[in-house]
Amino acid sequence: MAKNKTAYTEASVQDFIKTVDDPQKQIDSATLIQLMETTTGEPAKMYGPTIIGFGNYHYTYASGHEGYAPLIGFSPRKSAISLYVFTGADEHRHLVDQLGKFKIGKACIYIKKLSDINIEILHQLMSETIQFIENKYTRIKE
Repeated sequence: MAKNKTAYTEASVQDFIKTVDDPQKQIDSATLIQLMETTTGEPAKMYGPTIIGFGNYHYTYASGHEGYAPLIGFSPRKSAISLYVFTGADEHRHLVDQLGKFKIGKACIYIKKLSDINIEILHQLMSETIQFIENKYTRIKE
């Protein structure tokens, strides 16, 4: 079985944020860290070289692939901030529809800046995502 390319590391979240070229993305990252730490009750940790994750859970897919992933997270990338806060589940779609200005992949939301979205809806979406994950997988408390 292939090994996951990303895992929690001891790298400094603050040092990573300092490498982000866009000052607005640095500010938005600080706000997201505070919001996600409050929502999860977990500290920010680097997950691989570019993802800031919060909390941890163990998953096993029907294919047998298994691993660990953060409950929620984000990555301040050059073109957009990638938010890992959505399960893709239909029951959460109503929150995504109210979020604001964004693009979406299967379960990743891309925003240009935090002011483009409704922070209260983001908080609700994160809370629903965490509850969904906890009901389906095993959350790892550190």
